[in-house]
Amino acid sequence: MRKRSIGQAGAWLAGPLLAAALLGSGAAHAGNQKEEALADSVRLALEHAIRDGRPPKPAFRDDAARARYRQWFDTMSARLQRRLPDEQTRTEFLEAAWYEATRAGLDPGLVLGLIQVESAYRKYAVSMAGARGYMQVMPFWTGVIGDSNRRALFDMQTNLRYGCSILRMYIDMEGGNLYLALGRYNGSRGKPQYPNAVLAAWKNWEFKLQDGANSAVASR
Repeated sequence: MRKRSIGQAGAWLAGPLLAAALLGSGAAHAGNQKEEALADSVRLALEHAIRDGRPPKPAFRDDAARARYRQWFDTMSARLQRRLPDEQTRTEFLEAAWYEATRAGLDPGLVLGLIQVESAYRKYAVSMAGARGYMQVMPFWTGVIGDSNRRALFDMQTNLRYGCSILRMYIDMEGGNLYLALGRYNGSRGKPQYPNAVLAAWKNWEFKLQDGANSAVASR
């Protein structure tokens, strides 16, 4: 079994999620998140994360961090051009993906790899199970932690916000075990196909920042 761990998210989410009461990992149909009974602290933390509607604009501590982000952006934009040929769409997508991934304590490359596997970068993708958008979020989440507006899952930032927050929750639930967290995100916990596909896709979007990259932070 291939395992990768990822660091804890910021205080806005990590603490409550680590204390979550879980729930079993019974079989679920591959391709959708499983609706689970969440501890109140987890649900409230997710609700808070989803409600924050500030625009996904990165902020930086210094010029060096800004330059590193620019290098990441230019590299990813070139890689993504074939999939998202419109420059404005690509720019808005990458800004939001970086912001939401960083905000949730995730590697942006991991998020881009997951999107590659889930929707092939199709904004209006709908799975047979009903999952929607770039990160294939199941509509039930809008009732659990949102305002029950299922159509909003086709909004770029909303979809990325839900997807990154949910993945962060699963990583914390699994004690940092990314392999199991990805399986839970897909509804196929313990099966290798989906985690292996995402981990392989991640390699297409990896970008090694220079020393001090942590001075780049999502605007909070």
